[in-house]
Amino acid sequence: MKKKIALIQMDVAMAEPEKNYAHAVELMEKAMQHEPDILVLPETLNVGFFPTENLQALSDVNGAKTKEVFGGFARKHGVNIVAGSVANVKNGVVYNTAYVFNRDGECVCEYDKVHGFTPSNEHEYFKGGTEVKLFKLDGIACSMVICYDVRFPELIRTATVQGVDLFFIPAQWPLIRKLHWVTLNTARAIENQMYLCAVNGCGYAGEAKYGGNSLLISPWGEEICHLGTEEEIQVGEIDLDVIKGIRESINVFRDRKPEYYHVN
Repeated sequence: MKKKIALIQMDVAMAEPEKNYAHAVELMEKAMQHEPDILVLPETLNVGFFPTENLQALSDVNGAKTKEVFGGFARKHGVNIVAGSVANVKNGVVYNTAYVFNRDGECVCEYDKVHGFTPSNEHEYFKGGTEVKLFKLDGIACSMVICYDVRFPELIRTATVQGVDLFFIPAQWPLIRKLHWVTLNTARAIENQMYLCAVNGCGYAGEAKYGGNSLLISPWGEEICHLGTEEEIQVGEIDLDVIKGIRESINVFRDRKPEYYHVN
């Protein structure tokens, strides 16, 4: 089974949610010219990463605006959307929440970023999530994490041992750590023998330059797409039928010995 994935590397404006939602729709309309099956956007696409003043007032509430914009677009165009993530208030607390929509515009996944990036004090502004999420798009077993979560392979393996063929990582990762971004995402794809789509933001937040370099990586670690550092859309094709052969040739899931692993 082959699917086309559009990586939408968006320049997110800081603290301007209405502008960002409108711009995301513009970019998605452009991406639809390539007839993709799945659209993928970056982290905190409504507010940027992240305004320390008025964050709660700028945030979505229970994903209402995000569901209206992206769920409506998915339903109108008959496309799956991994809507990056948004600053989002639930029960009076701000989360970094990812929403995923199927072709009918239904929300099939709501994932809260587990690991806040402590060097930027993200953990002081966003409450962390507590669980992995599994979902399906066009029958494909999927999961996801957000940005800094990629540095915690235990979290990702918790999902992938349950059967995942396609993994998503929206991010706002700085250009200064580009090597880490490319290496970590490639390693996660190889070690879990899955396709991995990592979509980063670009542009500036103050003096911080976000790195772009969004990636679509095969289970062998080969780059299907590797974007530049500016706002860009690329579409890559994945072939889910190759995964079975890869896992049979090097069956890491069969050969695991979790009784010997002690990571707590």
